[in-house]
Amino acid sequence: MTTIKHLLTSALCGATLLATAAQAQTAPPVPDKQRELRVYNWADYILPSVPKDFADNTGIKLTWDVFDTNEGLEAKLLTGNSGYDLVVPSNTFLDTQIKAGVFQKLDKSKLPNWQHLDPGLLELMTANDPGNQYAMPYMYGTVLIGFNPDKVKAVLGSDAPVNSWDLIFKEENISKLKQCGVAMLDSPGDILPIALHYLGLDPNSTDPDDYKKATDLMLKIRPNIAYFHSAKYMTDIANGDICVAIGYSGSFYQFANRAKEAGNGVVVDWRLPKEGAPLWFDSFAIPKSAQNVAEAHEFLNNLLDPKVVAPISDFLGYPNPNKDGMLLVGPEIRDNPGLTPTAETQKTLYVLQPLPQKIERLRTRAWNTIKSGT
Repeated sequence: MTTIKHLLTSALCGATLLATAAQAQTAPPVPDKQRELRVYNWADYILPSVPKDFADNTGIKLTWDVFDTNEGLEAKLLTGNSGYDLVVPSNTFLDTQIKAGVFQKLDKSKLPNWQHLDPGLLELMTANDPGNQYAMPYMYGTVLIGFNPDKVKAVLGSDAPVNSWDLIFKEENISKLKQCGVAMLDSPGDILPIALHYLGLDPNSTDPDDYKKATDLMLKIRPNIAYFHSAKYMTDIANGDICVAIGYSGSFYQFANRAKEAGNGVVVDWRLPKEGAPLWFDSFAIPKSAQNVAEAHEFLNNLLDPKVVAPISDFLGYPNPNKDGMLLVGPEIRDNPGLTPTAETQKTLYVLQPLPQKIERLRTRAWNTIKSGT
């Protein structure tokens, strides 16, 4: 009986396998679910070929949207469902957002290229991301003065103090520059610390009286400022529509190249003011609500490849914190003290810290007053 039972069982199993195989041959294949990745980055803040190559090489459907202020990004994140898998906050905002619980920790086991990052810069980042748990550093730089040499010389002469914040904060200078156009970042977290530092005050001050002094300084020069915007100044200075701007170091490098390519005769230059300036980091982070976490890590590990990140620095004009990647970056960036600060220049720079909520609200009100000019 046992032998007959085994024969019957084997026959039935064989028939079942044959039937299953036949069905597999005739049934249409079930398509794999389309892999996706949604990224929210600053405008003009990537070498266009990098996301395209990533999407082409992985088959991942990549959505790439842009923003132009940290405040706008934060408002989206604090809703609890940003709709994105990767976002790019600046360092002081990163600190606050980590404390608010809007990000998930990185899985370093999925980032083998993390080894290429500069330990010294990672240590600096721990001021805003303790233990480097939540953010992968992308680019860093300073906030400085960009200018059109010909237009500034025409207005202020050959001795214009382009290497000093006096160019902006002294009324006798900015009142003349008004005729060719002056713009500033729409960012209280960048501009007000510069004003405080110019006045000899702590750029990370928590004293309300200090913000009154900085506001008074800004209101004096406000009538001479064409606009506040964190993206528009780039194209305007490349087109010759403005002559001076306070902006991000690499943006002036990038749009100086755009002006050369356009052949419009516009020259864009920039200087790190001798009095000092803020040093900032931008990082990629994964929101807690991200739907495509594996794809996010895959994109980050790709960015950590020295051969991938070096051309981004060449294109943007920003140094990157990838120690092996910087060896591949062109000398016009790697050896340019206005873009990659020297050890001596670094002594004049300062890292911005998040402020207590009460002071942050005060700073926001001060900024609204400055922008309205009242």
